Amino acid sequence: MKRLHVHVAVSDLDASTRFYSALFAAEPTVMKADYAKWMLEDPRVNFAISTHDDATPGLSHLGIQVENADELAEVYGRLQKADRPVLDEGATTCCYAKSTKSWIADPQNIAWETFLTTGDAIDYGTGPELSRIAADPAATGQRCCG
Repeated sequence: MKRLHVHVAVSDLDASTRFYSALFAAEPTVMKADYAKWMLEDPRVNFAISTHDDATPGLSHLGIQVENADELAEVYGRLQKADRPVLDEGATTCCYAKSTKSWIADPQNIAWETFLTTGDAIDYGTGPELSRIAADPAATGQRCCG
């Protein structure tokens, strides 16, 4: 079963963690000095917030998280039909997790990641330069994970 992923860049992690914990009536399932994540079942969403020097507060990116390789292959097939550039990142470490992922940008240049999480990581990790998938590279400063 797939799960919607939302990542928001925040300027004050503590205040944002308190706000979203109250909003979701749940504490984060992952909490780091620069990152918090809620794996919610109702609604089924992987909601994450983080602070990073290069992140502008607001929506960072959206995504679809899958639970197995078959679902990942199915979602990757959808990306190919979307008629937009796809960045196949492959195996990577991002957001304190090991994943296999690809990226695409919608017509408004909102970055979408599709990914299968394969394990935990001890560091935040890095991500690709997402301007490579934007129709207008100057229109997006979005980056994930470092």
